[in-house]
Amino acid sequence: MDYKRKLKDYLEREVAVIQKLDIESINTVLNVLEDARFAGKKVFICGNGGSAATASHYCCDFNKGINTNQKKKHNFECLNDNVPMMMAIANDIGYEEIFRYPLKNKMTPDDILIGISGSGNSQNVVNAMAYAKSIGGTTIAIVGYNGGRMKKMADYHVHVVIDDMQVSEDIHMILDHLMMHVLSH
Repeated sequence: MDYKRKLKDYLEREVAVIQKLDIESINTVLNVLEDARFAGKKVFICGNGGSAATASHYCCDFNKGINTNQKKKHNFECLNDNVPMMMAIANDIGYEEIFRYPLKNKMTPDDILIGISGSGNSQNVVNAMAYAKSIGGTTIAIVGYNGGRMKKMADYHVHVVIDDMQVSEDIHMILDHLMMHVLSH
């Protein structure tokens, strides 16, 4: 089989979306995260499926990669990294509460929540964002498609404008590495 045309089409679609990213919104989010670092604020992050892996990767890159040469450190916590707690909450309360429930125990009004969702409508991430907003926390949505409910409710957002989950998730990961590169150099 010759897959070259399909490979090229996918990459061309991805490049086109990258070129349309709103640099101003990315810059704003970077400043919010740097202000949080200098103020000693905690940053919670979460997502489902591929977005859960992306959330874990952001946590690693900010806590280790960026922090390596910083005197004042980022303090990220990934809500989807504690699988036993997520499963207990999903079983006993409901899957839609797996992120809101731990925030009730940990988040303060000074803290930040980053929610990652290709659709912007993942109910458990929406619920966490609603809780963060209800206590006066700062919210950041990293979304695709039309941005969904999260784009509308977040204080800040980075919107990858494409109706394609894989390309959206790819670019959400690129955003992590882009931010890491900018903040660690």
